[in-house]
Amino acid sequence: MFALLLVGLGLLMAAPAQAQGRRKVVQFTGIVASGDSLLGVPGATVFVPKAGRGTATNDYGYFSLAVLAGDSIVIRSLGYRNQTITVPADFQRQSYSVIVTLQEDATVLAEVRVFPYSTEREFKRAFMALKLPTERGSAAADNLNEQLMRRIFNSQPMGAVANYRQTMQQQGYNFDRRMGTAPSPQANNPLLNPFSWFQLIKQVKSGEFKKKEGVDY
Repeated sequence: MFALLLVGLGLLMAAPAQAQGRRKVVQFTGIVASGDSLLGVPGATVFVPKAGRGTATNDYGYFSLAVLAGDSIVIRSLGYRNQTITVPADFQRQSYSVIVTLQEDATVLAEVRVFPYSTEREFKRAFMALKLPTERGSAAADNLNEQLMRRIFNSQPMGAVANYRQTMQQQGYNFDRRMGTAPSPQANNPLLNPFSWFQLIKQVKSGEFKKKEGVDY
């Protein structure tokens, strides 16, 4: 009987001790913003290294992650300095909210020069030994041969792109001709041009075509 009483007393004392050793789960929330403009930083990682879990901020820089009291959370984003936030080990509330301002970290990379050869001397030697084809007898000269180009022009049918371009140009020309901004057979022929007839009648009435004395026509 006494032994059972001791066992029960030990269990009652072990339960509070186990509860005290277990860390509290805290909802860690906040906004990650840039230090200069205070605008949200999207895609920033919020990571707990010891636990191996994390999340990322949304388009407005907001995040929410379940952590344990005493965890250290690393917040990082490309182009900014990493920042670490630690939740107090004795924190007793359900949520822990922060506003994290990241500072820019501009990293200047060293210059990298890429050569197709192992050394610059080998590249210069290969470049100086390069033999370029002469214009006569080359493929470019053959393609520009006048007789060949004439034969291609006369025998090759017009493609879809050329047909479309010609149709659109013809439509544009017809529209401009109807609007009077493009030359037309009627406009080029003075006998069919009413303005020319008006000018001729005006000149006849004013006597410009009468024979004048002393003037040899």
